[in-house]
Amino acid sequence: MIRTQEIDWSLYLVTDPRLSERRSLLHMIEAAIEGGAGIVQYRDKESGTRKMVETAKELCHVCHRLGACFLVNDRVDVALAVGADGVHVGQDDMPIDIARMLLGSGKLIGITVHNAEEIRQAEKEGADYLSLAPVYATSTKPDHQTPLGPEGVKRLAAMSHIPVLAIGGINHSNAAEVVRSGVQGICVVSAILSAEDQLSAARELYNLVKAAKNRE
Repeated sequence: MIRTQEIDWSLYLVTDPRLSERRSLLHMIEAAIEGGAGIVQYRDKESGTRKMVETAKELCHVCHRLGACFLVNDRVDVALAVGADGVHVGQDDMPIDIARMLLGSGKLIGITVHNAEEIRQAEKEGADYLSLAPVYATSTKPDHQTPLGPEGVKRLAAMSHIPVLAIGGINHSNAAEVVRSGVQGICVVSAILSAEDQLSAARELYNLVKAAKNRE
């Protein structure tokens, strides 16, 4: 069983197939974990189930070998098939209570939230952690809602009774400011996957987050 208090939430990486088309996703993830990413979420809205299971199985193996948590976006069936540590869902994905029934009590379930009502509902349904979105505008999800900004993140993070992360347009220039808004960590996509060197990019982000948390 995974206990949320034992997880280092500082740096959480979400995959995007568009950013790993010409490079080995496995090598990129391995480098990111070595640089400090403690959680990897496999997100792929394009591939079929067979391909997703194949990729998720490989990523899960790498994450567990290096001591990182491995989650699957939305697809509870894929998470179960490969022995993932849990799933992350959105507001339009499978309800938390059904995901919990299928996964069991020992798996992590996170959910993306945008406002106070969604936070209250997520906690009521038994989410293990929340991801506040979006902090800033981001090209990896152009259909996002109005950005919260650091002040919006601070206001919503203070309402939560479970770990809170922030996602959306976070990079090396603003990571520290976001963390000082009261979240346990940051979720990034392109800040690591679009970098020339994933290990260095992850390490720099991880150090920025840790330094910001120490100044709280």
